[in-house]
Amino acid sequence: MSAEYPIVAITGSSGAGSSAVITALEHIFWRERVKAVYVEGSAFHRYDRKTMREEVRKAQEAGRNLTHFGPEGNHLDKLETLFFQYGATGTGLSRHYLHTCEQAGHWGQEPGTFTAWEPMDSDSDLLLYRGLHGAVLAGDINIAQYPDLHIGMAPNANLEWMRKIDRDSQLRGYSREEVMQMILSRLRDYVDYITPQFSRTHINFQMIPLVDTSDPFGAELTPSVDECSLVIHFQQGVKLPHFPSLLEVIPGAVMSRRSTLIVPGKKMLLAVETILLPLIHDLIQRSRQLRNITDVPKERGAGVLGVLA
Repeated sequence: MSAEYPIVAITGSSGAGSSAVITALEHIFWRERVKAVYVEGSAFHRYDRKTMREEVRKAQEAGRNLTHFGPEGNHLDKLETLFFQYGATGTGLSRHYLHTCEQAGHWGQEPGTFTAWEPMDSDSDLLLYRGLHGAVLAGDINIAQYPDLHIGMAPNANLEWMRKIDRDSQLRGYSREEVMQMILSRLRDYVDYITPQFSRTHINFQMIPLVDTSDPFGAELTPSVDECSLVIHFQQGVKLPHFPSLLEVIPGAVMSRRSTLIVPGKKMLLAVETILLPLIHDLIQRSRQLRNITDVPKERGAGVLGVLA
């Protein structure tokens, strides 16, 4: 952890709802005039899309399991190096994984490939990570020790799978059968490496569907946010909010336990922004005090830098 150069990590697999947290943080960063450099976990995959398919085939023939959820499919050492370096100096190297044809076309590359490693903007207030491994422990790798604020997008498995099937088949060129096989192959690494991270986060957000999702592979329609509730759990290491104020500000919010809030799904953005604003404010205020920053020129810019459309 670094008070001078703070790191915020959003941990969760695609389909868990992390995009809404990114939107809320963008609003907060503009309000607080924070310049955040963004790093996506897929940038630290070990293989591009074509190579990964071949390596998965080889692993299956050898009786091994290889997925993006586990350490063998990723450069977790490089991610840990980035977190360590940014926390110490406010700098580091990153790249992009080009998921879609639109992203790849902008770079003149094929979908499923990486851009070159490049230095991040050295004039930033905060590093924002979104990916699978923001709080992972794997062998000698301990990424959980670095972020100053851990945000868990904890999965409701059936809803997450439904969203993944929709997204990967519509935007990333996979067939429905390929996505289903991908989900099945990842289950072991999901249990071993993904879910344990949610016991190390500071706050967990979990979207719970209020409609029938019993068969996520056969359902025709993915539940909308209006058909969900958001469970928000505050864990050890974070200052508990003033719950009466949250209940007053967020329409429909109720408490189910002393550290757990239930919010209507359509109020997710309001809830996340309200909860994270004071936490980000405190991180940035402390960081700027340590760096002797008393004034931030408007022309410097603010927001999240490096998010691919």
